[in-house]
Amino acid sequence: MRITPRKLLRLGIWTSITLFLFILGTNIWVVQSTKELIYDPLQVPTNKVALVLGTSKRTSEGKPNRFFVERMETAASLHLDSKIQHILVSGDNRTRYYNEPRDMLHALGDLNIPETDVSLDFAGLRTLDSVIRCKEVFGQSEVTIVTQEFHCYRSLFIARYFDMDAVAVSADDGGPIGNTLALREVLARTIAVLDLYVLQRKPKYLGEEVTLPIAD
Repeated sequence: MRITPRKLLRLGIWTSITLFLFILGTNIWVVQSTKELIYDPLQVPTNKVALVLGTSKRTSEGKPNRFFVERMETAASLHLDSKIQHILVSGDNRTRYYNEPRDMLHALGDLNIPETDVSLDFAGLRTLDSVIRCKEVFGQSEVTIVTQEFHCYRSLFIARYFDMDAVAVSADDGGPIGNTLALREVLARTIAVLDLYVLQRKPKYLGEEVTLPIAD
């Protein structure tokens, strides 16, 4: 059977439409199913543990990363306001020179958070890994996730899939996130749906359970 250029064009158009609708639909699902679980720091329910998702402390240009600063300041304020008892910082630890959890620990120390009230997860390579490890490795199903609002939806969607009683705090200061990051997050939400419902992806590392030093 000979495929004409016209048929190829028509196939390409329908494929593009289908892909667009799938991305749109998955994003609507992720956002609509989690938006009621996102709070500002003053109104968030009290939990024992905050899960702070990792990001680089500096941008690719070497400047301070406002997302990092916002997450640290928000986590510290939750602790100081007794909204949480303990902070679990989870991020990438790919080399001796790049260590998100260690950077977060030091930043929280600068904000007067005792080191004893912070635990480090060095294997939070992706949001999926951080959320699942919070439950499976660190034994926490009731958590307050700290990240920017655009990231809260996906984080909560993953947490709810794994039956975690999670809420999130938006660590935004109201500044724009940029078109590139916005597009990246749109695609990441679709990938999250595929990871959970189709590929059933698991964290790269799990390991032995860790007991967090929190009061009963």
